[in-house]
Amino acid sequence: MKNIAVIFGKQLSDTIRNKTILIQFLMFPVLVIIMENAVKIEDMPEHFFAKLFAVMFVGMAPLTCMSAIISEEKEKNTLRVLLMSNVKPGEYLIGTGAYVFVMCAVGMAVFAAVGGYGGMELVRFIAVMSAGIILSELTGAVIGLFSRNQMTATSISVPIMMVIAFLPMLSMFNDTIKSVARVTYSQQISELISDIRNSPASAESIAVIAVNFALAVILFITAYRKKGLE
Repeated sequence: MKNIAVIFGKQLSDTIRNKTILIQFLMFPVLVIIMENAVKIEDMPEHFFAKLFAVMFVGMAPLTCMSAIISEEKEKNTLRVLLMSNVKPGEYLIGTGAYVFVMCAVGMAVFAAVGGYGGMELVRFIAVMSAGIILSELTGAVIGLFSRNQMTATSISVPIMMVIAFLPMLSMFNDTIKSVARVTYSQQISELISDIRNSPASAESIAVIAVNFALAVILFITAYRKKGLE
């Protein structure tokens, strides 16, 4: 626990220095505050931007931050130094993952406040968002483990992030895209958030998210066994 706390603190202190990572955590929470208060369109669904940007935030921030942190520290040999300092790979990954989750939780609180969630709606919202954040973290960790350096990680993570984050928005306007997007966790999270006031999670949503989680875990284990943190 001590090593995990040290890694968490290290990543937290690095946030101020690394503006690229900081922007990922701030961009959508700031945007949702501006758009919800500045844009008023007739017949627009209630809290449309809060729901839209919450899904995009889940698909972008945890994935890009996790992949960027791991690949950068591999490239700069920071990981090698940490491992030589008696920090175990599992401790590093848990500490870094906890840091990304906590930073995303701050954004999650902003979306919850702007969306006006309370009571059981808030509990459902936090559960759905947390599941998406953890899935995106796992995906980002896989990319970071497979990548030789930060440039490679960026070239891989950007197209994957674009698909995960933007498919739910595109599916609003195209039924063909929607039918394809249904197998992704971001689409299911989008549907759950859109209907969070009226009904609990459907069996389809739970199944798709569970399958996505299982695939992410398998990929993570495969990437770790092949590449490790060296």
